[in-house]
Amino acid sequence: MYHVLSPYQQEAYHGLLKRGSRYNGAFLCDGVGLGKTFVGLMLIERMIVRDRKNVALLVPKSGRTDVWERELKKRLPHLFGKYSKLEIFNHTDLLRGGNFPEDLRTVKERADVIIIDEAHHFRNTGLRGESPEERKSRYWALFDITQDKTLYMLTATPVNNRITDLQHMIELFSRHQADYFKDAPLGIHSLPGHFRKIEKALEKLIQEGNQEKVDGSSDTNLAEAEEVLNQDELFRQIVVQRSRAYVKKSIAQTNGKEILFPEPRDPQVVPYSVKQTYGKLLDMVAEAFHKKTPLFSLPIYNPYDPKYYIGREEVDEFVKGRQQQVVSLIRTLFLKRFESSVQAFTMSCWALLKKLLAWVEVHAETDHEKGILVHWKRRNQKLLGYVHDLQLDLWGGEDEDDADEDIIPPEMLESVKKLPRDQFKVDDIIDDTIEDMNQITDFLKELSQFKPSQDKKLRELIRLLKNDRVLKQHKVIIFTEFMDTARYLRKQLREEGIEGVEEIDSATKADRSSIIRRFSPYYNGSTSADLEAEGLSEIRVLISTDVLSEGLNLQDATRLINYDLHWNPVRLMQRIGRVDRRMDREVEAKLVADHPEVRELRGTVAYWNFLPPEDLELLLGLYRTVTHKTLRISKTFGIEGKKLLTPDDEFDDLKDFYEKYEGKLSPIEAMLLEFKKLLNDHPGLEEKLKVLPGRVFSGKRHLKPETRAVFFCYALPARELGDGKKEGEEKWSVEAGITQWYLYDLESEKIFEEATEIVDYIRSAPDTERRCIMEKKVLTEVRAVLDRHIKNSYLKKVQAPVGVKPVLKCWMELN
Repeated sequence: MYHVLSPYQQEAYHGLLKRGSRYNGAFLCDGVGLGKTFVGLMLIERMIVRDRKNVALLVPKSGRTDVWERELKKRLPHLFGKYSKLEIFNHTDLLRGGNFPEDLRTVKERADVIIIDEAHHFRNTGLRGESPEERKSRYWALFDITQDKTLYMLTATPVNNRITDLQHMIELFSRHQADYFKDAPLGIHSLPGHFRKIEKALEKLIQEGNQEKVDGSSDTNLAEAEEVLNQDELFRQIVVQRSRAYVKKSIAQTNGKEILFPEPRDPQVVPYSVKQTYGKLLDMVAEAFHKKTPLFSLPIYNPYDPKYYIGREEVDEFVKGRQQQVVSLIRTLFLKRFESSVQAFTMSCWALLKKLLAWVEVHAETDHEKGILVHWKRRNQKLLGYVHDLQLDLWGGEDEDDADEDIIPPEMLESVKKLPRDQFKVDDIIDDTIEDMNQITDFLKELSQFKPSQDKKLRELIRLLKNDRVLKQHKVIIFTEFMDTARYLRKQLREEGIEGVEEIDSATKADRSSIIRRFSPYYNGSTSADLEAEGLSEIRVLISTDVLSEGLNLQDATRLINYDLHWNPVRLMQRIGRVDRRMDREVEAKLVADHPEVRELRGTVAYWNFLPPEDLELLLGLYRTVTHKTLRISKTFGIEGKKLLTPDDEFDDLKDFYEKYEGKLSPIEAMLLEFKKLLNDHPGLEEKLKVLPGRVFSGKRHLKPETRAVFFCYALPARELGDGKKEGEEKWSVEAGITQWYLYDLESEKIFEEATEIVDYIRSAPDTERRCIMEKKVLTEVRAVLDRHIKNSYLKKVQAPVGVKPVLKCWMELN
């Protein structure tokens, strides 16, 4: 595999090996579409062929066949098969029954290395499953099999909503041991404490750039998080991460023709009116959200509320908090589905109504309670029949239990159990549940009068697909967050006569691989001719939920539509990354040869975001009402001050998002590119550097007149890890440690340690004048100051034993 990798991927591979060998865990967090899979394949080959280790590969179900297995068969067929040292599992296999528990026990016993693709799926810990009533989360199922193994985690999004996302993933190999990183070079004696410091730094950064008070309840913006993490030594030590901007410049420096990336076009906004679509219902929903208990009371999900609980036993705070989370999540999802489509909101109402109705059926015992239930059913008999028929029409007669699959995550819903009346005010819960049911039926009665022709959002999509010069004839993928919306769009677009429409979601019964290949044959090992020979029709318009938003190659298409206002910009980045990916010259040549009409589109990508500008402020306000969070992602969608940018504006905020998607070139990346350019411009320089003597000294003119400073480069020692030492033996070396720059300013007596702050002072060219005029006594005193500083900071922090010292590699006076 090594010769297949581009130079930046080879860098990533070596970086992962170094980190993994030291910490038993490492992350590859390159941006979307940069080929993390190829680096993973190189790791697999190295571990099995050279190191003779057993490897377990955990991947999302969506990417197993169409990404990993296809590439393994193509590039490493000798390592792929039933009797190889490689076992592949889906993420979901961790909680499956049958033979899977036994297979996972085998992984725990035999695997040496575990590679996890899309590792951010393990960012939430969930329930540990320590009691029979608790279902163990996928996180803890993975945790149980990772002890004493090296973990390599691949993800473009190490932070999705919270900085602690990264902490939880680190703890998979640090084993929730707080002082796991206490050794040099990090000297971190509490990992949770370290992340609390990072959170405070992030809050300060947000506060400085935001007039609105940040109370810690806001979701973390990925770009903001990385701005803080890039300065964090732990992040640097365990994470390999390069921006798309760096990769493109790195390729241009070496072999610019090797890899192609498409040129992005400015994102476009498709405006529509929520009010014109929903009419009176919008006011009804807003009014419901502004009640004392927003939208619904939902007591059946929160029976331990003091309003209902009368038992004597003390209630576990964790249980109470989890129930409150469920209630908040239901309300939030109702709002998101309301914005997504009329159909998604309708089906949510019906799904919740069934749950509430079933609960009351079970708990209604007195004649009064049974009478209330009978009266409610009689009054709403016509509506219940209408909604049932509507559901079957949408779902095409499929199992109607699937309809509510994505209302809330399964792990947050427990089976409804009959509540004992000596511990709970069941009659009050019934009364409040009936009120919730009445609220839902009010919504449903208004929705029953709705016709697709009133759906302004849908009409805008149809207009776009029929009138846009590219979209009316070329491939496009339409992303929506919800299954109900996706199936609704498929039905409506087909009825409008748009050809080549297909839909895929988590419950799709058809072969997912076949659908992917029919939409994007060339980047999935096939061609249009192959499809025709097999009797398969090619897909032109693919509607998908986020089941296709990660890891897949869909770049036969160059156009993408986000039908939902997705609250999480990370998900938006992942969606765009399906079409905005590395291009393969051979594949491109074949595609254009077979379809000359797409020539002008190749090498470009464009996407559209659906936004309700007139009603956006209302939606954001409702979001804050139910979540108590501020949505700080406005720049993702080109909204500043809750206003939509018009086509006459310069779209600065949309461009700002794309800059974040591309990745801003970090100072460290810029330094690395500069160093590479030096080596390229001066052949033989690298060999000269390797034979320079230790403690080499020089001097040059200071950037600031009338000032003096001394630069130092030290190799800082660390304790060696590994299997080669005898028990109880402890050996320290500079090879196991890190290199650190220091700059001592004689005037202020301040010591700088950040390389990006120092580099401008020491940068030199072949014709830079050497200037060494500082007195030897001064230099000696300054070096003594630095030695004391290193002893009191680094060596003390890492608890280095007596006699372990840093090694001076080179230094320079600045006059």
